Amino acid sequence: MNYLVHLFLSDPSPGSLLGNLMGDFVKGRLDDRFSPSIRRGLEQHRRIDAFAQTNVHFRRSRKRIDPSFGHYRGILVDIFYDHFLAKNWTQHHPRPLEDFARESYRLLEDHYSLLPEGLQRIVPRMIARNWLVSYGQVETIDRVLRQISGRLKHPNPLAAGGSELRDHYVPLESDCHRFLEEAKSFMAESLQTK
Repeated sequence: MNYLVHLFLSDPSPGSLLGNLMGDFVKGRLDDRFSPSIRRGLEQHRRIDAFAQTNVHFRRSRKRIDPSFGHYRGILVDIFYDHFLAKNWTQHHPRPLEDFARESYRLLEDHYSLLPEGLQRIVPRMIARNWLVSYGQVETIDRVLRQISGRLKHPNPLAAGGSELRDHYVPLESDCHRFLEEAKSFMAESLQTK
């Protein structure tokens, strides 16, 4: 759900970028359905998710959110971190976010037939609404949370999650900045050992 963070932390090869975007839609063992480069991106996605679960800054962000959100707190943090990364993109990446997003959308369009069905369904909306750039607006986060909440099978509190972003904005932003720095170092080290 945190597409921008996964793209940001991915190695820049097209296959790895695709695999990182596909990660939330591919479960189970990674087999020969995927090319080696896409498998590498899927593995990177899983490493990032595992790293986040144990990272002190990510865990602190989760604890800042009202306990009534339960296990949905992790989803909220994922989406909030995409917001902070988009908002502060120039602090983290040398290329303009608009260019980075345009190239990411082109990659999705060019390899549409390889995408899992769930990702295929959202790609047109992602591109039309320019999700990766618009995540920098708090209003977009409100809309995204309402949409995710409506897509889930069970009743959930996600639609009200925007208030948590507003209530804890400064400390969450600080957590995100520290998380991204540590995640970048972690991924750089793991890419060197491959």
